[in-house]
Amino acid sequence: MAVYADFCSRHVGVHGETRDEMIKELGYERIVDLIEDAVPAEIRDGAELDLPEALSETDALELLKMIMGQNEVFKSFIGQGYYGTHTPAVIQRNVLENPGWYTAYSPYQAEIAQGRMEALVNFQTMITDLTGLDIANASLLDEGTAAAEAVALARSNKPKGTTVFVSDKCLPQTIDVVKNRCEPLNIEVLVGDWKSFDPSTCEGLFATLVQYPNVEGAIEDYAEFHEKVHAAKATTIVAADILSLTVLRAPGQFGTDICIGSSQRFGVPMGFGGPHAGFIACIDKLKRKLPGRIIGISIDPEGRKGYRIALQTREQHIRRDKATSNICTAQVLLAVMASMYAVYHGPDGLRNIAFNVHEMAQVAAGSICSKGYEIVSDSFFDTITVKTPGQAEEFHAKAAEVGINLRSIDADHVGISCDETTSIDDMMALLSIFDVEEPVVPNEDEVAWDEVHERTTEFCTASVFNSYHSETEMLRYLARLEKRDLALNESMISLGSCTMKLNATSEMIPVTWPEVGQMHPFVPEEQCQGYLDMLDSLSDWLAEITGFAAVSLQPNAGSAGEYAGLLAIRRYHADRGDKQRVDCLIPTSAHGTNPASAVMAGMKVVPVKCDDQGNIDVADLKAKAEKHADTLACLMVTYPSTHGVYESTIKEICELIHANGGQVYMDGANMNAQVGLTSPGKIGADVCHLNLHKTFCIPHGGGGPGVGPIGVAEQLVPYLPGHIGMENNEGAVSSAPYGSASINVISWMYIAMMGGDGLTEATKIAILNANYVAKRLSEHFPILYTGNKGLVAHECIIDVRGLTEQSDVTVEDIAKRLMDYGYHGPTMSWPVAGTLMIEPTESESKKELDRFCDAMISIRQEIQEIIDGKADKENNILKHAPHTAQVVTRDEWDRPYSRQKAAYPMEILRDHKFWPYIGRIDNVYGDRNLVCSCAGMEEYGEA
Repeated sequence: MAVYADFCSRHVGVHGETRDEMIKELGYERIVDLIEDAVPAEIRDGAELDLPEALSETDALELLKMIMGQNEVFKSFIGQGYYGTHTPAVIQRNVLENPGWYTAYSPYQAEIAQGRMEALVNFQTMITDLTGLDIANASLLDEGTAAAEAVALARSNKPKGTTVFVSDKCLPQTIDVVKNRCEPLNIEVLVGDWKSFDPSTCEGLFATLVQYPNVEGAIEDYAEFHEKVHAAKATTIVAADILSLTVLRAPGQFGTDICIGSSQRFGVPMGFGGPHAGFIACIDKLKRKLPGRIIGISIDPEGRKGYRIALQTREQHIRRDKATSNICTAQVLLAVMASMYAVYHGPDGLRNIAFNVHEMAQVAAGSICSKGYEIVSDSFFDTITVKTPGQAEEFHAKAAEVGINLRSIDADHVGISCDETTSIDDMMALLSIFDVEEPVVPNEDEVAWDEVHERTTEFCTASVFNSYHSETEMLRYLARLEKRDLALNESMISLGSCTMKLNATSEMIPVTWPEVGQMHPFVPEEQCQGYLDMLDSLSDWLAEITGFAAVSLQPNAGSAGEYAGLLAIRRYHADRGDKQRVDCLIPTSAHGTNPASAVMAGMKVVPVKCDDQGNIDVADLKAKAEKHADTLACLMVTYPSTHGVYESTIKEICELIHANGGQVYMDGANMNAQVGLTSPGKIGADVCHLNLHKTFCIPHGGGGPGVGPIGVAEQLVPYLPGHIGMENNEGAVSSAPYGSASINVISWMYIAMMGGDGLTEATKIAILNANYVAKRLSEHFPILYTGNKGLVAHECIIDVRGLTEQSDVTVEDIAKRLMDYGYHGPTMSWPVAGTLMIEPTESESKKELDRFCDAMISIRQEIQEIIDGKADKENNILKHAPHTAQVVTRDEWDRPYSRQKAAYPMEILRDHKFWPYIGRIDNVYGDRNLVCSCAGMEEYGEA
């Protein structure tokens, strides 16, 4: 009997006698013997991880509370893209803190992701309405990277374009990210005054970017400027404040082609920089190149409307190095929160919040000006810039004395941004800095902008934004949507390469602490010591685990980590005078982000073959490395391989690349099969990105949030991402210095509670569980790739191609039928078409592994019935899956199998049954009849 005496025993799913039983079923007496056979001896590390002793959940929370307690949570009037906001309690408790929402996977299996996809369609509708544009995606990583994505989108519209103009009144971090993203692509970024810039004289111009309202707070009229840009056959991009758009003219009304921004101030805590959902919307003609994920509407076989990911052929998984971007994900959990903020408040509530914020800014402007000070612009929404000749430093000091932060600009100006949380007491404290005793209150209905800027179009008119304003109704709406999704709180999610493991409650608790959530990312260093200490210790721990010299936590997704890692390699070569080193070797089995990231980093992709066992073809690699020796930048390699095997030649591969002048980039998607047993540094890699939302327990959130830090060897340390808010100010890949800083507390808690021994045990159990599943299923499905002694690493691939030839049953049919058994399907047709990749993770118990295997074996028997002629090849239980409650309870039943077999294929399901909300979605129909907003649902239904 297992004794649950520490956190590790709670995190790891198999213990004691059960663990021993599983080991014996694999033919071993001890787990150490299994590990010695599975992991090649030449890469195994006998040294224990040098990490602090594991803490209990209580002790870890107390220690983190003490560390984060060093933060001083001042009232920040800094603005600059980050604002205080009130997260409605009903949304905080039932979305942000609810595992039914935060443990879901990306909505690739539409039928069991209807809840969060409806929320994302709400988000898309909200964004298209507010921006006045035709289509929006389901969110991006943050405002700065959204701007960079918009530039890439504009470039795809004019591929020979060489220059983008950026207003110098854009947010400084946005300018920085755009510059860094354009440099590897040889795109010139002109930064200057938009009023004096003449698009007609700029050769190669393909896009312009302006801010609305601008960084100084000014609301400016870009209509005439946009006409000139269009005359020059370039694309117009506007970075807009989402709350201002509830009262100001929609960008689509003054000639904007693409609008980007952040939805953070719609109820999402600042969190020292993230995570937040960036947004992007565009005109109709750009929709098929719009980066990221778009949720569309289609129908199931019963004609019911359902949601699904639309236009997937745009995604880098399919387009690879031809993709517009390497970003295929979204900040789903945060986009859901922002959309629900709009649902809860409705259009009238949002306008009311905006006018309250504006009134506070008017009070600040009028009162400060009454004392003889001047502001930069009389036309503003929430932000004013005050002229303080030679006195800025004095005002910052006075502000600090009353617990207030102003925006630092220069010696002669300070910035003041009001937000939803600005109270009368806050305002009086602010005004005291300027010696104001009696505030100047504006006249009722008076606004600080000209009539031309007034919003005249309606927004959020769809019924969803006008139905759930009481907490009772909102709670029920959230609960209804949650029940339409299958998440990790329902059953094991077996997706290979995605590591859907336990996200422990004690890890999640700190995320909503005020000292974590309410910190502005640009506060003075002395106010954020708790954050800096926590992030430093996490970086040090990750460096120890990976065997690297240093780690940067700035990249806010795995894809961003890939990009940052490749940029570090690129800059390293350039500094050594090797600018010609741009060739990137990538195995044909690689994840789709690898070639897409390489192209974004200005590299040329050189494919490398894989052998029949799925391993890198070393002979082909050697030939390519030697052929490209003078131009070789790097190799991108995943370890264990994308086929779930520890390749024994990995050290030889690394040495081969180094011998030809290249660096080795390791994709850390499978790091959870390395921790404590080996490391990228020991293997010979020079840089590796980690998916903290996988190996280190940050939840997937339905397709975001994530953190994708990079670890680097000594020679690459100078090339880690910097930021304008840091000592190293070069190479930013996200808007905030530490990216999605707030959710790093999750990984901090995980490592603190596991300790070195616990982390190593987790890796061993991940390998044990994967091999146990592989062995149980091997009698029914061929296991495609194995390593030494027929073992796999942390995941296995089952080959369905032979069964498909005999029965016409595809991997998609199996995935859909698994829904009837209460499971999310494994990874389909990747890295090999016609296969399923299964990863059970260390958090699953033997009971759950057996239940999943029993479901797969039962489906295999259903396939056999087709092969034996007992079931029709077209009209069978797999082709009709999944079966909804609506289908199995209807009066007529004309199918050649029983309702019972459809709904309850295993007796255990009678105890608890998860019902797919919708039948199989018609993807082709949805792409032919593209509808991506809830406002079009009624017309869609009529069509």
